[in-house]
Amino acid sequence: MPLRRDLGSDNQTPTHVRTPEGEILELRGEELRAEIARRHGAEVELMQLNHGIFDEASVSLITLATTLQIERESSRKLDVHRFRPNLFIETYRNEPFEEDDWVGKVMVFGENADGGAVGITLRDKRCVMINLDPETAQADPSILKSVVRLNQNNAGVYGTVVGTGNLSIGQKIYLKSP
Repeated sequence: MPLRRDLGSDNQTPTHVRTPEGEILELRGEELRAEIARRHGAEVELMQLNHGIFDEASVSLITLATTLQIERESSRKLDVHRFRPNLFIETYRNEPFEEDDWVGKVMVFGENADGGAVGITLRDKRCVMINLDPETAQADPSILKSVVRLNQNNAGVYGTVVGTGNLSIGQKIYLKSP
């Protein structure tokens, strides 16, 4: 599991990984590479990619209001799976793209943070993948065009786990300054 150990830094991205056995390894370290190779049964090379078809962080979040606004703009009924979120959230504000305001904050799950916490690191710049229907793989460019028109090609946010816990449907969520 990715985690951030450098709490004094403004950078919110993970710096270490916790193995299933609980060992903490540096994200770009030789020990992590060796551990992954051991588990995989073959040599591996770790690479840092800042662009491409890869997700930017360990957690992707999007709100119901954002997906409904994109649906209205594109005049298409959209399955939330098209956006590939780890967390799909309904908020009290119910404002499209309110996730943009969450960047730099910590989302705490549950009354006593017993549900864990996610540091919101950056807006989710969308790619052509959202044009593909998750059931049929049929492409519809109106989806991405709608996101570009509505919110400069951003829909949802990325985050990184900063506290572990259990999540449940209907659980209260709080935004806090770090």
